[in-house]
Amino acid sequence: MKDISIYIHIPFCVKKCLYCDFNSFSDKSGYFTEYKNSLIQEINSFEKANDFTVRTIFIGGGTPSVLPSLFIDEILNAVGRKFYIDKNAEISIEANPGTVDYDKFSDYKKSGVNRVSIGMQAIQDRLLRILGRAHNKDGFLKSVESVRKAGFENINFDIMFALPNQSFYDLEETIKTAVSLSPTHLSLYSLIIEERTPFFDMYEKGEFLPVSDEDDRKMYYLAKDILKENGFLQYEISNFAQKGFKCRHNIVYWERKEYIGFGLGACSFFGGKRFHNNYSIDEYIKGERFGGFEDFTEKDALAEFMFLGLRMNKGISRKEFFDYFNTPINNVFGDVIKRNIKKGLLFEKDGRICLTEKGFDLANIVFEEFL
Repeated sequence: MKDISIYIHIPFCVKKCLYCDFNSFSDKSGYFTEYKNSLIQEINSFEKANDFTVRTIFIGGGTPSVLPSLFIDEILNAVGRKFYIDKNAEISIEANPGTVDYDKFSDYKKSGVNRVSIGMQAIQDRLLRILGRAHNKDGFLKSVESVRKAGFENINFDIMFALPNQSFYDLEETIKTAVSLSPTHLSLYSLIIEERTPFFDMYEKGEFLPVSDEDDRKMYYLAKDILKENGFLQYEISNFAQKGFKCRHNIVYWERKEYIGFGLGACSFFGGKRFHNNYSIDEYIKGERFGGFEDFTEKDALAEFMFLGLRMNKGISRKEFFDYFNTPINNVFGDVIKRNIKKGLLFEKDGRICLTEKGFDLANIVFEEFL
């Protein structure tokens, strides 16, 4: 049996954050039941599911925890009836403070969920208001307490930095508060001002200035240093874990392994092809779920292997590249690799090509060269 990972998209939120450009909606509770039913129908329609062993499941969004916990149970039961789920599978759910309590987390545990990712973002209420978050500090702390009480050990916090009006002290307080709560994993993201978001409109009107590149990097290294001092190992540009708690699902993406996405707009990489579901919730509920294939060439695949793999600290293996594409890496990217080693952005050790510390700071510039 082949390994497969599954992503399940829940597009609903209590409130749409001002920076968010994800495929999600607020004020759509009337769609919950129909959407859940359509999602289960999509799972049931997957062909040859018996050929696969599911190693990871990630329920993301949106805010999956806005749904009744019974719906999450029904969705996971549908996956379990259709696929063989490995007994040690990593099964994650995203949850936002204010949408969960002890009973809900207990239900998740009974349904087979064994990893929870909580959207912390910042610990200061004034910054949470700037972001348009639906929770405050107290709500976050209560959610963490509920997760612990329900018996979860594998817990991630999502944290953002380079926020408008965020000081270095604010970030230090956020990271130290997170560490004090003993999560097993932390994801650390710099705020990106995306088009078609309220944040972008505010930026265009001059209502706030983005953090400078220099301060962005200083904040990143401040957070990295605190995490390192507290036993968190960086294994990817934005991800840090205690020993044994790397996110196995995300590694599937970075290593270009196969996964199937179920739900509105969900993406899949399967059978060497990339495709996505319909982005219209009304059409999806009516059963018009498939959105289309992506125009993805071999050249795209070669470049993607490089820039996804280089995101991880362990970098790219020459052998794995050859096994994947049946050609030596130097035949395709020899000049690019040599040039970036000379610039001090890449280094090679034991057959692996990795970003240097300087390379991590300039990762997007390095990645563009492989494109």
